[in-house]
Amino acid sequence: MLSSESKPAVIPPGSTIGILGSGQLGKMMAIQAKHMGYRVHILSPGLDTPAGQVADLEVQASFTDLDAIDAFARRVSVVTVETENIPLPTLETAGEICPAYPGRSALEVCQNRLKEKQFLGDSSVPTCEYRIVNSRDELRQACDELMPGILKTTTGGYDGKGQFKIQSPDDIEPAWEAIGGENLILEQFIDYDFEFSVVGVRNSAGVMTAYSSIRNEHVNGILDVSISPGGLPADQESAAREICFEIMSRLDSVGVLTIEFFRKQDEIYVNEMAPRPHNSGHLTIEGHVTCQFEQHIRAICGMAPGSTRQHQPVAMANLLGQVWQDGQNPHWHLALEVPDTKLHLYGKEEPRKDRKMGHLTSLAESVEQAQGNVVSARKLLNSDVAGDSTDQPAAGSEQESSLSR
Repeated sequence: MLSSESKPAVIPPGSTIGILGSGQLGKMMAIQAKHMGYRVHILSPGLDTPAGQVADLEVQASFTDLDAIDAFARRVSVVTVETENIPLPTLETAGEICPAYPGRSALEVCQNRLKEKQFLGDSSVPTCEYRIVNSRDELRQACDELMPGILKTTTGGYDGKGQFKIQSPDDIEPAWEAIGGENLILEQFIDYDFEFSVVGVRNSAGVMTAYSSIRNEHVNGILDVSISPGGLPADQESAAREICFEIMSRLDSVGVLTIEFFRKQDEIYVNEMAPRPHNSGHLTIEGHVTCQFEQHIRAICGMAPGSTRQHQPVAMANLLGQVWQDGQNPHWHLALEVPDTKLHLYGKEEPRKDRKMGHLTSLAESVEQAQGNVVSARKLLNSDVAGDSTDQPAAGSEQESSLSR
């Protein structure tokens, strides 16, 4: 662990934590906060949300309603976010009343892909080449220099949304028709071996730690399966951890910050960053002494990070809306017959295709066994007398980024 000299006041249990955003990440933050004795207030545009279902108070308001944000902040001791897509004035308004994390720099950089790439370049952190694109002509010129590539919007994209793969000149026009406009970037396509993430945490006193790498497999740009240990060589494991520490320090971020990497032979490249708990880090709930959500709560309240020691190999599989085939309730009881398998459902009312509705985790003596168990458990959700196939995509790898939530 690393530390800084300044030590802000600790926000003790019994205080109230305010969370901007109300999805599954907010829910799991709230659950851990409640375990630690905090009260939790949620603010979001919705009602009866996943996070609101477990909070002490659920406030329905727009993130752009600064009067509502001001009133919300006056009732809590600290404010945090569960998504980087919170307007900067919203965080700043809350920050005038109480501590508000992850902080302006982290939020501003991580919610804009161009600013993120520029930040990484200034940090001398290895990342893929990119070009700024604001017109068809600029896209054609960029493709002359970087093709194959991935055209991306600079804001708002996650789980494969807001991006288009360009493999040949024939893809340029369809890409522009799909997401064309101003403020795009074309990223060079990296033919990587695999993607992995490092979930780091930095508290309000500057103390940092990080989990060992988590290996990720995507389908159609959406995280499908994560496993830990991630299988990185020791030198790359150490390098990725140091990059994570450097980025958190330079951003002065507080809370969990997750970095997605590509690994290609002897090189690692930073893909994207998220200033919050991450979909790949869900496996820390069962797999590690301290989960990413408890780490986040400890960090924003000025407490020391918890141990990142892993109990045993663990794998996680996302449950998307298509698990609910033809509106039928999945066979939860069959999945839970798989040894050492746990079920997490997020409380979302309507299952839709590609919507993250929950996840399964499995622990085992080896990472291969853990991955096999969790994938088998997911298939059992839709098994019947005729067979055990499912519309859930099989584990695989796509050369796409996701900022998975």
